[in-house]
Amino acid sequence: MADEILPRREFLKATTGLITGLVVAGSPLALIAPGRAWAVDLTAFTSPEGTVLMRVSRTIMPHDKLDDAAYALVIQAIDRDATKDSNLHGMIHEGIASLGSGFASKPEAERVAALKKIEASEFFRTMRRRTVEILYTTPMAYAYFGYEGEAFTKGGYLTRGFNDLRWLPEVPIEDSGPMPI
Repeated sequence: MADEILPRREFLKATTGLITGLVVAGSPLALIAPGRAWAVDLTAFTSPEGTVLMRVSRTIMPHDKLDDAAYALVIQAIDRDATKDSNLHGMIHEGIASLGSGFASKPEAERVAALKKIEASEFFRTMRRRTVEILYTTPMAYAYFGYEGEAFTKGGYLTRGFNDLRWLPEVPIEDSGPMPI
């Protein structure tokens, strides 16, 4: 049994999953995200409704490589708000119903078309506003987009990242002017 040689194909199949897991686990998002398997406790909405809301949020602000956990925080906040406000709860229910059954499983082009039909509705405006407010203020989104946070408590931008423009050519020192300090 110890002398048995592992075929190359089997070796590659076995190690590819392991290496992929290590790379994913080593990403900055893995340190912030609650885990690859996440769950949101919904109180105002059912799980299928939460799935629809997640797809609405993801379709409005699509970032293919941003983990679902970041979008789940949006749905969790909307659920929390809907628990406190019956008008919001009813409006979200009506909005989900207006999208029709199977919205969450439709291809992206069909989801976009469905949302374009209702983009003037209160439901769409609320979903867009809350997605922007919550999604882009999470540590997961900060890590995804490379935002290091506010600079005031770290001494300001002048000495910390103000001139980190790698895509622009260096300005000759004689053309740069005096450094305000």
